[in-house]
Amino acid sequence: MQRDSGTLEKEQKNQGTILIVDDDEINRAILENIFQESYGVEQAENGKEGLDILLKNWEKFCAVLLDVVMPVMNGMDVLREISMRGLQKQIPVFLITAETDDEVLREAYSLGVMDVIRKPVVPYVVKRRIDSVIELYRARRSLRNKVAEQEIELLRQTHQIIRLNMSLAESLAAAIEFRSGESGDHVHRIHDITEYLLRNTKLGNGLGENEIREISLAAIMHDVGKIAIPDAILNKPGRLTSEEYEVMKTHTVRGAELLQKIPNMAQDRMFRYACDIARHHHERWDGNGYPDGLKGEEISVWSQIVSLADVYDALVSRRVYKGAIEVDRAIEMIRQGECGVFNPELLECFFAAEKPIRRLYK
Repeated sequence: MQRDSGTLEKEQKNQGTILIVDDDEINRAILENIFQESYGVEQAENGKEGLDILLKNWEKFCAVLLDVVMPVMNGMDVLREISMRGLQKQIPVFLITAETDDEVLREAYSLGVMDVIRKPVVPYVVKRRIDSVIELYRARRSLRNKVAEQEIELLRQTHQIIRLNMSLAESLAAAIEFRSGESGDHVHRIHDITEYLLRNTKLGNGLGENEIREISLAAIMHDVGKIAIPDAILNKPGRLTSEEYEVMKTHTVRGAELLQKIPNMAQDRMFRYACDIARHHHERWDGNGYPDGLKGEEISVWSQIVSLADVYDALVSRRVYKGAIEVDRAIEMIRQGECGVFNPELLECFFAAEKPIRRLYK
């Protein structure tokens, strides 16, 4: 059954187009005759013309058949230009030549030529060799596209997991605040204070945008361990006894343990920040905090920030066991060390940023 011209043209378009670059009209005609049944074919009679055609729309070509000795611009100069642009990685280039100089051929292979086919060509041999390479390139391109699609899907799934993690973290933190009689604004203010200090002071030096976002989100889970504290202690309106205080202090360790038990979260950087903050946000610069008695730079900068943010918010907010303290008085208490000893550099950054932070409470 003979194919009509429209069907043939469509099939050729699907296969791609071969660019034949040769100054000999007879050679171009022979090569076109070999490939025109399977591919679209374009011709150029010198290297300059061929290069211009290729660079104008290289995506349409599935192979370049290139003579070496040509006027205006020879084949090796064309090959150098193709190699410089990296196009030989996208389109297989073949030398169709009578050239026998070993140096020329060695350079051609070093520039990425796929094969060297000697003139005069044997039609069924040259077609078989070129068809095989075009199919190899097509398969490789298809594989790259498939990998790219998979990478996009993995990225989409990663973003979905991040959003799920954020929702989980916020819901968990809100549940703790609700149980302890808070409105939930506390954890959001801790998030905002932490983020502001990391973005607007030297405390965030060396941290990338994603890290700042993850640390700020992790900060809202600082008190997650309070879920393990009995209501009678958690919501006691008066001062805790020493025994009750010891129980309350365990919320740091219990919080870290709880977060570490969340399935598949051990490799998530945000949850690693959260574990550190949950356990160490009551440590103090002089080593008199809990639960591990860490001192100085043994305490991560994010745990230090959340520690100070937590103290500040506790002072200026109403709690079940106390009323809100006026902001200037709270600042003075922190400055005088009435709430524990903090890193002097941390205090310097906090006091410089306190005015904008204060607006969070309006």
